[in-house]
Amino acid sequence: MSIIARRRFPLWWSLLILGLGLGTSNFIFAWQAKQEFRPDDQKQGPPVFRASVDLVLVPVTVTDRLNRYIVDMKVEDFQVFENKVEQEIIYFGTGKSPVSVGFILDISGSMKDNIASARNSIVRFLEQGDPRDEFFLVTFNNRTAIAQDFTPRGSNVRDKIVFANPKGSTALFDAVYVGLEKMRDAMHPKRALIVVTDGEDNSSRYTFNEVRDMARESPVQIYVIGERGEVGYGAGVIKELVRLSGGRPFFPTSLTQLDYFADLIHTELRSQYVLGYRSTDRSPGDDWRKIKVKLNPGEDLPPKLRLRHKPGYVPAKF
Repeated sequence: MSIIARRRFPLWWSLLILGLGLGTSNFIFAWQAKQEFRPDDQKQGPPVFRASVDLVLVPVTVTDRLNRYIVDMKVEDFQVFENKVEQEIIYFGTGKSPVSVGFILDISGSMKDNIASARNSIVRFLEQGDPRDEFFLVTFNNRTAIAQDFTPRGSNVRDKIVFANPKGSTALFDAVYVGLEKMRDAMHPKRALIVVTDGEDNSSRYTFNEVRDMARESPVQIYVIGERGEVGYGAGVIKELVRLSGGRPFFPTSLTQLDYFADLIHTELRSQYVLGYRSTDRSPGDDWRKIKVKLNPGEDLPPKLRLRHKPGYVPAKF
C-alpha cells in the first residue's frame, strides 16, 4: 500500500491509505509556456503566467521505503539538472496545485458491459476535484468527439457521460491525439489525460507512431486504465505511450475495479510537486534532453527517499 506521509510521519497521516505499491511514478514533462511565470506571484496566490517564455515543468513524486508519499518538502530540498547542467528552479508547485484533466472514454460496442462502471469511476474522480480544476471529455468508438469542452464544473462532464451509448469499433489512437491537441487550451501547468478503454485500436486514422511522437512533445501525462487486448499487442503499445508521456498504465482483471484505479490516479496527481525552470540550453531543435532530479541532503529528511521521473523531454512545438 502507498500512503501519504509527512517527514516525521505523524500517526494520522500514516493511517491514511491512498494507493497500492505499484511504484506510482513521478513524471517530467516539458511545457513550452505560452505564458511567463512571475516568481513573486506564488506568494499572493495561484501562479500568474505571461507571454512567451519557455518554461520546463517537472512533476515529481517522492516516496519513502514503504512507498508512502512525502508531501511537505520545500523547493530548497530539490535540484534539477538538464543534460548534466544544474538549472535554477523558478517555480515550485505542490499537491495543492490545480489540475487540467481530460477524460478519454471508450464507447465502442465492446464497452457495453463496462460503461456503467466507467461512468461511475469518472464521476467519483470529479467529486474529489479541487474547485480550481478544469475538465474536458472525449468519447470515441470508430469516431472521436469532444463531448464536453473545458469546464470547471464536474457536473457538466457527468451529464454528458449519461448519454454515452456504446457501439462501433475502437479508434483509440485518434482519441488520444484529439485529447493531446485539446490540452493546448489548458489553463494549468499540471495536465493529465485519463483513458478508459477495454480494447485495442482497430479503426484510427492516426498511427501509433504519430501519437507517440506527439506524446513525447506534449506537456501532458497520460494514464490508461484498460483490459488487455486479445490480439496481444495492446498492452505493449499502451505501456510505451504512457512511458513517453510520463504517465502510468493500469490493467485490472476487470473494469469493475475502475473506482480503485481512478482513486490511485487522483492521489498521484494530488501528491506531485512541480518544479519549473527555464533551460540554460537556448539552442533550437528538437533534440532529446535528459533530466535528473536530486534531493539536497538534510537532517530533517527521512532516509532513503526515492524520486521517480521520466528521464527527459523533447522541447514542445507549441
